[in-house]
Amino acid sequence: MSQSLQLRPALPTDSAALVAILHDTFDSTWRPQITPAAVAAYRQGSRPAAYVAVRGHIFQVATRAGAVVGFVDWQDDFVHALHVHSAHARSGVGTALMDRAEGEIAREGFPAARLETDTFNTRSQAFYAARGYVETGRYPDKEWNSGLTTLLLEKRLG
Repeated sequence: MSQSLQLRPALPTDSAALVAILHDTFDSTWRPQITPAAVAAYRQGSRPAAYVAVRGHIFQVATRAGAVVGFVDWQDDFVHALHVHSAHARSGVGTALMDRAEGEIAREGFPAARLETDTFNTRSQAFYAARGYVETGRYPDKEWNSGLTTLLLEKRLG
C-alpha cells in the first residue's frame, strides 16, 4: 500500500471502525474454524462492541488516509489482541503495531512479551515466529468451545 501508515491512541470516534475490524477478522480467521453454535453465540453476544466499549480507549490504532486499519491491545507484558483488517493484511500494519506494543512493554520494564494464538492459525504463528516468539505453553481454547488448542507464545525483549 502506498499510503503512509500512522499510529496513534484510539479515539472514541474510532469505535465503529474497531468493531468492523473485529467482525472482519472474525469472518476471515475464526468463523471457518469454530462450531456453528460458537458462531451463533458470537453473533448474538455483540462481543466486538462490548470489547471495544471496555478496552478500546487503551488501544493503539494504525490508520491510512485517516481510516483505522488495525489495532493492538496490551496490558503489562501481555498482548491481548492484534487485529488488522483483511484489506490491509501483509502491508506492514501488524509489524508496526507489534513494534509499538513490544517497545512500550520493554519501556515499562518487562523482560518479555507474551500472547496467545491458536494452533490452526498458522499465519499468525509464522508472523510471531519471525518476530522471535517461541511457544511456552499449550492448552484447550475455552473461548470458542470448539475443540481448539491455544498456544502461549513469548518473546524476550531488550
